Amino acid sequence: MLASGGLRRRLLRRLFFPFCCLLVLACAQFCPAGPARAASLDPADSPSLDRMLGSMLMLGFRGAELAPGDPFLAAVRSGKVGHVLLFDRDLPGGGERNIRSPEQLRRLTAVLRAAAPGPMFIAVDQEGGRVRRLKPRQGFMDLPSARHMGQGSPAATGALAARLGAELASLGISVDLAPVADVDSNPDNPAIGRLGRSFSPNPRLAAEHALAFGQGLARAGVIPVLKHFPGQGGARHDSHLGLTDISRCWDGGSDLLPYAEAFRRGWPGMVMVGHLFHAGLDPEHPATLSAMVVTGLLRRGLGWQGVVISDDMQMKAVTDHYGLEQAILLAVRAGVDILVFGNNLQWDPDLPEKAHAALRRLVDSGKITPERIRASWERIAALHAAYAR
Repeated sequence: MLASGGLRRRLLRRLFFPFCCLLVLACAQFCPAGPARAASLDPADSPSLDRMLGSMLMLGFRGAELAPGDPFLAAVRSGKVGHVLLFDRDLPGGGERNIRSPEQLRRLTAVLRAAAPGPMFIAVDQEGGRVRRLKPRQGFMDLPSARHMGQGSPAATGALAARLGAELASLGISVDLAPVADVDSNPDNPAIGRLGRSFSPNPRLAAEHALAFGQGLARAGVIPVLKHFPGQGGARHDSHLGLTDISRCWDGGSDLLPYAEAFRRGWPGMVMVGHLFHAGLDPEHPATLSAMVVTGLLRRGLGWQGVVISDDMQMKAVTDHYGLEQAILLAVRAGVDILVFGNNLQWDPDLPEKAHAALRRLVDSGKITPERIRASWERIAALHAAYAR
C-alpha cells in the first residue's frame, strides 16, 4: 500500500537529512582546509595580492558624506576595502549613518566608486517590511514584507523586485542582501518569523518567491543574495545575540529546497551563509566557519560555484567564540569569498586596517595560500563583470 503524500514527504525528509550529513562528511575528507585550490597565480593577469585581499572584505562606515581625506575613503582608495555596506541608522551612536535622501545617496555612491581601484559592490539590506534601509519617509519606494509578498503570486513578487532593482541601480547600489530563502517553519523565530521576513511556511512557495525576487533584481542589473544558508526558519534564537543552534529544528528536505531549486534554475547572484550551528553538519563550528557546510554541502553537495558571502562577522554568534583573525581564517578556509563586517553592531574606526592586516598575516604565514585568495578573486570579478554595463 502506497503511503499518503504527507507521509511520503516526511519519510523523504528523514532519509534526506542523514544523506546530507554523510555527503558533508565525505566531502570534508577531501577538503578539510577549504575549497579546491585554484590554478597558480599568474602575475600578468592578476591585481596585487593586497587588492585581492581587499576584494574579500565588505565593510560598513560612518557618514552620509565622505570628504577627500576621510580615512575610510583612503582604505577604499588603497584597495584594502573592496566593497561597502550601507545602513540608515548608526546603532552604537544613534542617529543617521549613510542614508538621508536619494540625492545624497547618489553622491555618496559616486564618491565611493570613483575611489575604488577595482570591482566594487555597494550593498544594502532591502528585503521589505521591517528590514528596509531605504525608508519611504526619506523618499524611497515602499516595499512590503516577504510574508506579504508571499501571499500573492511569484510573478507579482518579481515585478516588485524589478521596480526595487531599478531604484537601487539609479542610486548606485549594486547588491541587495535579499531575498530571504528561510522557510517560515517557526512563526516565533525572533530573527525571521516574528519579523515577517520569510515568504512562506511552504518550502516550494518560499522557493518560488525567493527566485522571483532574485530574478526581478537581476533584470534591473542588481545582484541578489540568497540567505541564510543552510536555513534558519525554524530557529529559536537570533545569531545577532549569540549562537543559534539549529540541530533539532533544521529539516534538510525543506530548508535546502529553496537553494536547490534556485541553483537548478540558474540563480543570478550570491549566496549568504548564516552563523548557524548544526551538530550533525559540523560538530565544532557554525556554518559560516565550516568547510563541511560551505565547501561540502553548499559547493560540492548542491553544486553552487558562485560567490559565497558571510553574514555580519560582528554578530555575537561569532565574536563571543572567536577572535578576529581566527574567524577570518576559518571562514576563508571554509570557502567564503566575501567577509562582511558591518561595523555597526559595534564601531571600530580601525577595523578596515585590522581586517585587511589579519588576512595578509594569514597569507604571509602560509595558513591561507595565495591560490585560495585568487579563487575568490576570480569568482568576485566574474560576478562583477556579468553585471557591468
